[in-house]
Amino acid sequence: MSSRSILTISQLTAEIKTLLERKFDPVWVEGEISNLRLPGSGHLYFTLKDDNAQIRAVMFRLQNRLLKFDPKNGLQVIGYGRVTLYEPRGDYQLILDYLEPKGLGALQLAFEQLKEKLAAEGLFDPGRKRPIPHLPQKIGIVTSPTGAAIRDILRIIDRRFANVQVILYPVRVQGQEAAREIAQGIQALNELPDIEVMIVGRGGGSLEDLWAFNEEIVARAVFSSRIPVISAVGHEVDFTIADFVADLRASTPSAAAELVVRNKIELAQNLSSLERALRQSFRGFLDLQRERFLSLQERLADPRRRLADQRIRLDELSVRLAHSLRQGLRRQRDRFRLHQGSLLILSPARRLEEYFQSLAQVSRRLAVSIQKEIRISRQKIEGVMGKLFTLNPLAVLERGYSIARVLPSHEIVRRAEDLKVNSRVNVRVHRGEFTARVEEISPETKGDS
Repeated sequence: MSSRSILTISQLTAEIKTLLERKFDPVWVEGEISNLRLPGSGHLYFTLKDDNAQIRAVMFRLQNRLLKFDPKNGLQVIGYGRVTLYEPRGDYQLILDYLEPKGLGALQLAFEQLKEKLAAEGLFDPGRKRPIPHLPQKIGIVTSPTGAAIRDILRIIDRRFANVQVILYPVRVQGQEAAREIAQGIQALNELPDIEVMIVGRGGGSLEDLWAFNEEIVARAVFSSRIPVISAVGHEVDFTIADFVADLRASTPSAAAELVVRNKIELAQNLSSLERALRQSFRGFLDLQRERFLSLQERLADPRRRLADQRIRLDELSVRLAHSLRQGLRRQRDRFRLHQGSLLILSPARRLEEYFQSLAQVSRRLAVSIQKEIRISRQKIEGVMGKLFTLNPLAVLERGYSIARVLPSHEIVRRAEDLKVNSRVNVRVHRGEFTARVEEISPETKGDS
């Protein structure tokens, strides 16, 4: 018994863990994600499986924060990490340092995932996109101060309309901090007054080079901008998330400058053309009005003759009006007198006086009737009160009678035979009551009823 080597579970598990970690160098594995969990710690816990087996996997927060895509259940991935054993449960597992989707690159998958998410939220809605100002006087630009994009934009603006004011917010356009700086630049230009339009972009490059413009923080900054935004990232074939959110996409930074600033020579030519068209139109309008004036002049009669006729007509109407007014006044006066006589006959003053007299008579009769009823009621009440007083058993007590009750039942004593010697009796007299004890009971006398 003493020769046996007995291991505790902890010792056995520790040895197995050591063997696993020594046996296997870091490995590449391929499988499907399932049972994905992301607790508050920020670590990723999931299972990698194929048709015949499965293994637990964990990716700690420091590694998974560098992921460009969102792991999801059912996604085929390729991972790199080391095999180990989790001693408290005795489970062997993979601790992954790297993870990428199988077949589709991580950046491309992240692009599609973010595009789908923001589209569902309405950030790409064409109805919210604003028009670009026709002739802006102040333009904001968010880009690298040393790149080819800013040189192309400034060169084209200077050539097309040199007196436009340009405000540059310098940022890095690639690298880990680029997205944050670009979003800060968009927000900062929104706080400046009088900026009418903003260009956000950079020159061409790979998907990795342009990735800052595919970050969610940049997309939401463009969406929140009160200033219309032109996205100018890369070349004609390059599309970024910022392009979909912006109010207008330009194929290149140079194209953005051409879209936002009109050519000064073209504007001058357009103004000259409009001026010529306006002059020609105005001359045609004057010729038409002159012809109409001449035509009306020929049709117009001598106004002095019409004025004389109108004076005569006015005199006639004045006479007729005066006559009509006098007749109307006479008729109204006659009607007034007729109604005045009728009103005197039907005057309410006389009827009111009669009503007041009748009311006084009725009031007097009512007062007499009320006094009579009061006397009769008082007499009835006094008679009833006398009867009540006569019938009140307590009134008899004033004449020297009393009421006896057997204790403790308080039943009224009506016959002496209802009592017993030594019974306690409560006796009520006219003023107060007292308790007595029966010492002797006399039989019924002959005259008692």
